[in-house]
Amino acid sequence: MSRVRLAFPEDAILHRHSLSVRITDMNYGRHLGHDALVSLLHEARTQMLVSRGLREWDIGGYPSVVADLAIQYQGEAAWPDMLVVETAIPPVEGKSLCVYHRVLREHDQRPVATARLNLVLVDADVGKSVAVPESVQAALSPASSYHPESGA
Repeated sequence: MSRVRLAFPEDAILHRHSLSVRITDMNYGRHLGHDALVSLLHEARTQMLVSRGLREWDIGGYPSVVADLAIQYQGEAAWPDMLVVETAIPPVEGKSLCVYHRVLREHDQRPVATARLNLVLVDADVGKSVAVPESVQAALSPASSYHPESGA
């Protein structure tokens, strides 16, 4: 079986979020468990969206659904490591947002994991995916000047 290999899009970084590995994130091998990593990625993604004036349940008027997720594990993290999760979103192609996360140990910047997921926006009334609105694409552009403290 071939391993997942992900290339993190450096030029599309939108947000960096610091998180600590909690004792409850540990698995029987005494390092960050895969299930806990997915939860940490979710938190970082939510914080990135908030920093851009968006909410997971209201991205341009539509809720988002994770359509798929791939993770390339690259190193270990353990309690009480501090992590930095970088989130990047390349320009939209098609009907989904391709979200990348890179997880680094803060003290030595060594990679713990790189992840890619596709978020699909869904019209809840008809249960179908919709195109990513232009306003969302603009908010998620690396050049966006949105500042949550001013609301502009």
